[in-house]
Amino acid sequence: MITEITRGVRVSVETEYQPSYSSPSQYHYVFTYRITIENGSDFTIQLLRRKWNIYDAGFMSREVEGEGVVGQQPVLEPGQTHQYVSGCNLKSGIGKMVGTYLMERVVDGSTFEVNIPEFSMVAPMRLN
Repeated sequence: MITEITRGVRVSVETEYQPSYSSPSQYHYVFTYRITIENGSDFTIQLLRRKWNIYDAGFMSREVEGEGVVGQQPVLEPGQTHQYVSGCNLKSGIGKMVGTYLMERVVDGSTFEVNIPEFSMVAPMRLN
């Protein structure tokens, strides 16, 4: 598990290769990632947006940006956590992702970015 803390908000990531959804002969490798967001700050916060940079070895990188995560804009009271699972397709079987969440302090509407730690995705057969 990879973890990073920004302004009291802890973001942890775990990845898993999904062989049953992948087709290496067609350059299609599927990974899932589980993210846990823990509000260690003193304020109630809401996740408004996400921004990802996705790097696929030997292929062009791409950026993905949008509202919330998996259709939600969770509100976290101090001490609360939110967990979700999403996925990423790679052509090479080797890549990484890194990004940020745009959070809002509910009490005053101020916004701030929270770092999502960089994590790798490597299909097991690519390790040989």
